[in-house]
Amino acid sequence: MLFHPASHSGRMNAVILYRNDRAKNMHRFYRLEVQQDLFGHWCLIREWGRIGTTGRERSIPFSTPPEAQAAFDTQREAKERRGYAA
Repeated sequence: MLFHPASHSGRMNAVILYRNDRAKNMHRFYRLEVQQDLFGHWCLIREWGRIGTTGRERSIPFSTPPEAQAAFDTQREAKERRGYAA
């Protein structure tokens, strides 16, 4: 069972943020997604790197969808404060 926005109050469950700065030759992406794994845990999946590359990926398990969504919201806010935008 995958996390579906309609099943959780219509909240966002995936986003790709970008940060581009030509002066610093900075072209980065940051992807956040909440989904359920095969073991029933809800995971916040984070992927980041330079645009055009595979990037790095980390998955953080949570017991409930609201916990994963809270981590998603916190991480998105932190990245937006650093200049990333959708």
